Amino acid sequence: MPPVESVAEPVCAPARTSVVAPVCPSVFACVGNTPVVALRRLFADPDVEVIAKLELLNPGGSMKDRSARHMVEAGLREGSIAPGSRLVESSSGNFGIALAIAARIHGLRFTCVVDPKTTRANVAILRGLGAEVEIVTERDAAGGYLHSRIRRVEELLAAMPGATWVNQYANDRNWEAYYHGTGAELSEQLVHPPEYLFAAVSTTGSILGCSRRLRERFPSLRSIAVDAAGSVIFGAPAGPRELPGFGSSRVPELCRPEEIDEVVYVDDVDAALGCRALLMAEGVFAGGSSGAVVAAIARLLPALSRPCRIVAIFADRGDRYLDLVYDDDWLAAARARRAAAGG
Repeated sequence: MPPVESVAEPVCAPARTSVVAPVCPSVFACVGNTPVVALRRLFADPDVEVIAKLELLNPGGSMKDRSARHMVEAGLREGSIAPGSRLVESSSGNFGIALAIAARIHGLRFTCVVDPKTTRANVAILRGLGAEVEIVTERDAAGGYLHSRIRRVEELLAAMPGATWVNQYANDRNWEAYYHGTGAELSEQLVHPPEYLFAAVSTTGSILGCSRRLRERFPSLRSIAVDAAGSVIFGAPAGPRELPGFGSSRVPELCRPEEIDEVVYVDDVDAALGCRALLMAEGVFAGGSSGAVVAAIARLLPALSRPCRIVAIFADRGDRYLDLVYDDDWLAAARARRAAAGG
C-alpha cells in the first residue's frame, strides 16, 4: 500500500453520472448509497487515513433503515409476514423507527417495546409514525432492559395471534442487509485497501455483514468491535451504561466472536467526548455510538502500524442525542458516575 500522503486518487470512487435522477416510489427507495468522507481534521497524522461511512444520512436517520427494509420486504415476499399484519419488536429506538417507516409504507401495524433509556425524541417519532409504544421499566439481571423487553415481546405475541416478531437479534437477514448494503457499497467506494474496520455493536449484525463482504475483496482486513463498557456481548461483566442502541445486556444469537479481531470498550463519557470532537473538527453531527467509534480509534491509533487506513461506520445522527451526549449536565453526571466507580 502506498503511503497515505502520496495517494492522489480520491477517497471514494467517482459518482456515476445520470441524465435525470428517478423519482423514488417511497422513502425506503432512498435507503443506502451513503457517502464516505475522510476525517483529516480530526485525525491529522499524515500516515493515517480514517474514512467514515455516513450511515447517519439514511432517510430514517440510521443504518437500521437497511435491516428493517430487508427483513420486512423479504418477509412479505416469502409469506412469513402476512399483508396487513402486526409487527412486534424490541428496540432502543433506531430499528424501531425504521420498522415504523416500513409499516407505514407496506400497510402493516407495529408495536415497539422500548425502555427508559430510549430518548424522548425517538419515542415521539415512533408515535408520530403510528407505532404503538410499550415501555418496560424493570431492569434485567444484567442491569439492562433487553431481557425485560424481549419478555414483553413474547407476552405480546401470545396475546396477538398472527403478529410477527422481526427479531433483529437472531434474524440472519439483519447481517445480510449490511453484507449486500453497507459492505457492498464500501467495497466499491474504497480506492485502496483498508487495514481496519471499526464499528459499534449491539446486535452485531452490521459489523458481521460489513466485514464479511469487505474481506472478500480485502482479506487482510481486521475487524474491530467497539462495545459499550458494561455490555456482555463478548463476555465482559455487566455494568451500568446509559447510551441507547450501543452494547447489550444479552449475547445476541447472531454474534460470532471468532470473526472479530479485537474488542474495544468505551464508556459513556468517552463516547460523548468523541461525539463532540467529531462535531467540532469535521462538522459531522453523529449519535453516541459514532462518538464511541471515534474514541476507540483514538485509543488504538498509537499502537497501529504506519501507514494505515481505517474505515469507521457512523451509525446514526446526533439530533436524537441532544439530551444525552450533547447535554453538559448529562455529561457531568456521566463523569460523576465514572468517578464514583473508580474510573
